[in-house]
Amino acid sequence: MAGMTDERNLTLLSQEGDSFQVPVSIARMSELVKTMVDDDDDADDDEQQEVPLPNVKSSVLSKVIDFAKHHATEPMSEIDKPLKSANMSEVVQSWYSEFVDVDQELLFELILAANYMDIKPLLDLTCATVASMIKGKTPEEIRKTFNIVNDFTPEEEAQVREENKWCEEA
Repeated sequence: MAGMTDERNLTLLSQEGDSFQVPVSIARMSELVKTMVDDDDDADDDEQQEVPLPNVKSSVLSKVIDFAKHHATEPMSEIDKPLKSANMSEVVQSWYSEFVDVDQELLFELILAANYMDIKPLLDLTCATVASMIKGKTPEEIRKTFNIVNDFTPEEEAQVREENKWCEEA
């Protein structure tokens, strides 16, 4: 059955130990998984490979797999930098903009998972989403968006503003 090698499944194991059966061709979107699978090419083909992902929770891994499966059928558009819009639906296809329309905690967990699993398109998408949340906002609005406490004294803040005046939009 030569030629069918990439359609076998492998098992991704989440932090909680949950198993996710994924076609090898989809799982290899992760450079981390690809390296682990490629290193094991001499393994018995009938034996299902398990790839432990101790840094990724089940709920997040499930979303990552959805992303990889969709990306295989409809690759994501290249994200222009700087972002042309703070509205993600104007930056990428609707499926992808809806994919990142999640609460902040999940968005940040997806960034960490994309980074850990080395999935560049997912990292680009999630980081661009955070950038879109910052685009056009004042420091005060950004702090409010991300629940950041301002621990600068007024003097320190004035100094930072002075040092970074060059990057303010005219």
